[in-house]
Amino acid sequence: MVDLTEAQKEILQAVGHQLVTGGPGSGKTTVSILKAAKIAREELKPGQRILFLSFARATVSRVLEAIDEESAITREERQRIEVDTYHSFFWRILKTHGYLVGFPRRMTILTPPNEAIALSAVRSGYKAAKNLSDEEKAEKRAKEEAERVRLATEEGKVCFDLFADRVATLLHGSDKVRALVSTMYPYITLDEFQDTSADQWRVVQALGANSTLIALADPEQRIFDFIGADPERLNHFKADFAPTVHDLAGDNHRSKGTEIALFGNDILTGNFRQKEYQGIGYAPFASNPNQAYASLVGQVLQARKRLVESGRRDWSLAILVPTKKMTRMVSDILREPFGNVPSISHSAAVDMEGPILAAEIIAFLLQKCGHDGSFDEFVELMCSYFHGRGGTAPTKGDMDEAARFRKALSKWNECLAKGRTTPGNSVLQGTFAVHQATAALTFTGDPDADWVSVRDVLDTGACERLKDVAKDVRNVRLLERGTQLRQGLAQDWRDVGRYSNALAITRQSFVQEHFATAHKPESGVVVMNMHKAKGKQFDEVVIFEGWPKRFKGEIVANPDRIVFGNVHDGVMTQARQNFRVSITRAKARTTIMTPRDDVCVLLRPVPA
Repeated sequence: MVDLTEAQKEILQAVGHQLVTGGPGSGKTTVSILKAAKIAREELKPGQRILFLSFARATVSRVLEAIDEESAITREERQRIEVDTYHSFFWRILKTHGYLVGFPRRMTILTPPNEAIALSAVRSGYKAAKNLSDEEKAEKRAKEEAERVRLATEEGKVCFDLFADRVATLLHGSDKVRALVSTMYPYITLDEFQDTSADQWRVVQALGANSTLIALADPEQRIFDFIGADPERLNHFKADFAPTVHDLAGDNHRSKGTEIALFGNDILTGNFRQKEYQGIGYAPFASNPNQAYASLVGQVLQARKRLVESGRRDWSLAILVPTKKMTRMVSDILREPFGNVPSISHSAAVDMEGPILAAEIIAFLLQKCGHDGSFDEFVELMCSYFHGRGGTAPTKGDMDEAARFRKALSKWNECLAKGRTTPGNSVLQGTFAVHQATAALTFTGDPDADWVSVRDVLDTGACERLKDVAKDVRNVRLLERGTQLRQGLAQDWRDVGRYSNALAITRQSFVQEHFATAHKPESGVVVMNMHKAKGKQFDEVVIFEGWPKRFKGEIVANPDRIVFGNVHDGVMTQARQNFRVSITRAKARTTIMTPRDDVCVLLRPVPA
């Protein structure tokens, strides 16, 4: 059993609602697990469980791993601790009781890619978010919400954004449903509580009427203001539930033996107490793409070498960048470095709308449909890809491309119906050639090999848009051994000798993947933006930001920076919190890479 501090021992002994605060690696999760085991042992009645809720599957995986590693917890106690995401917990309630809030009895989940497709017509009617007035933003939000509600109530397609609001309405409106949930879960632990949105807070208020709540929070780690996290949320919890409050702020278990946490805390204030910090590396680079990326690759190779030589099993190295665009750019560089440097194996946490819709195209081609409408279905899947790959911000170019392909298909089919040759200059000529080439492939029954063979045809074919699909689908990592998708495709082949249901299997696999909790924590080299690193931990972290563009010595643009434009703007609380979260993901070392001629403003002394 771990050696507990006096503060952690107090948490174990306290009764009633509790608020546990502390910084990264302070032991909040560890003590909450031991608390859950104690409750399971001493408080629960037969059939009851303690529920541990978190925002991210990665955090759920880490908690499950920590439970398995804690020798003081018995097998019986483990079985009575249920760890889940908010989304999964809410969906279970809605599937059973959603009809009470206006949903049909039969419902399906509208996944983010399909939500993006469904809302693309609304979203494409507006300029980029940064160019919208407050009135236009409000109008856009209202139209999006109206379409979400229509899809849910009329078609039974429920998107994630509706989950918390409808569950809150349900629990506040039905004493019976609320009592059922609390009878099953008399104790509920709420991880990352500082990031609770307004709707999620309404759910918590309802649950707390009958269940005992244990909230875990880091007040300095609130990085999701953009989805409604309120800086007063901890005070709301205190006012509503009068919890005992426990502060673990002085403890650091994650990066013990280093000064990573100290440096992270100094980032918050802008006052650096030391010139050097143990466990913090500084690697400035020259402000041009070639030298910047060469420096990054060098740092990644050095870090990887350190970790391999450390003898750690399942070591992890995160490359954290400020923007989604940089995630893709860095991933591309690692996949194809310059000179004689070989490809660096890694995974990239990119937005998945594009990759998932690209995977549906590959899956459809695996089916090798031979009916008359096969090509039409293929083109329609491509149009869905155009509509949805931009997520919440579809581009006019993609929307126009979908319209162009549909118009071309109409003309194509018109020519065929009249027995005429299809137009030689049609945008569909290359698309049709690829469709035919995949139909001519001989599959082996190995889902991974067959998937790659289809992807390679797209990658080398005559259709530029399908080259984008091939590139996007490389970010799908659901074909590794033991995954739901691989097993489903393999079983399909065993059953009928071909992939007759590949598209349906792929779609279902992504839904199940979203709710899966049996994930291993990230290992190897991982690239992600700084927001996605929240709740995770790695052996080493490299933080890499963009660089200024200059003309005649003057900075004319400064994209992809940790602080927008890299200029001081008041206290910059949100930016400081984001940076601190990224720094403190590391257990052994964090290396910060910033332009030598325009150092990140958060690394400079606060202006007088």
